[in-house]
Amino acid sequence: MLQALRRRLPGSRALAIAPPYLWLLLFFLVPFLLVVKISFSEMRFGIPPYEPLVQLQEEFIAVGLHLRSYVMLFSDSLYVATYLNSLRMAAVTTLVCILIGYPLAYSIARADPRYRHWLLLGVILPFWTSLLLRVYAWIGILRNEGLLNQALMWLGWIDAPLEIYRTDTAVYIGLVYTYLPFFVLPLYSHLVKLDLRLLEAAYDLGARPWRAFVSITLPLSRGGVIAGSMLVFIPVVGEFVVPELLGGANTLMIGRLMWTEFFSNTDWPMAAAVTTVMVLLLLVPLALFQYNQVRDMEGRR
Repeated sequence: MLQALRRRLPGSRALAIAPPYLWLLLFFLVPFLLVVKISFSEMRFGIPPYEPLVQLQEEFIAVGLHLRSYVMLFSDSLYVATYLNSLRMAAVTTLVCILIGYPLAYSIARADPRYRHWLLLGVILPFWTSLLLRVYAWIGILRNEGLLNQALMWLGWIDAPLEIYRTDTAVYIGLVYTYLPFFVLPLYSHLVKLDLRLLEAAYDLGARPWRAFVSITLPLSRGGVIAGSMLVFIPVVGEFVVPELLGGANTLMIGRLMWTEFFSNTDWPMAAAVTTVMVLLLLVPLALFQYNQVRDMEGRR
């Protein structure tokens, strides 16, 4: 790999690009290939809890690829429903983050520069606290005797506590709360760089505010919307903490399924197959994101 980089790039550029490539090779590609290898193994009771792919039997080297995990993955309705539900929850979470995050990022980008940094601090502030603690706080808010139900009953808006905790609604609330900053920050970086003279020119030509927004602001911020959406959608698909703490027994998500297969069922090949298919599914939005980035760079030339 390094020799190919040196042939294609000057020496200084190859040295600068080599460390990220090595990082991805060691901490992404190699572990992922190990997971793929385990997915083609057969479950057994022992340490490790799977059969080796290559075994030396007398004078022969036996290579065994077992497809049991993948056959079960695509034939069992539970696994199919888990994938579909994870994609649905990730898509809905991303859509809600767009509806909430775009006005928030736009208002911060157009705020007085004296207060802009304080508003950004409010978006970043949750990262100063552990995710686990923040999700536990939502348990105290959403449970039947929690702060939300107590406040609504005190105001007289409801007569009985709302059943929110341990439902998909609680999971959506936790996911949007957790990943909203990941959408706002990249979108803000696009909106704050927007040339306001374009809007002034549109107003001088008689365009109304909504027309200027649709024709100028929205297209120029498309890169930020796509980047923020990818930063929300991709990790939500494999999220484990929020569904485990806020969701009920019927909340099916890939992260919980992988945990169950790894630690409860001790079926590492099945868990590895679930992980492999999830990564392959996520390569599609990553490829679309890369395609959009290349198009934006070509459009700026």
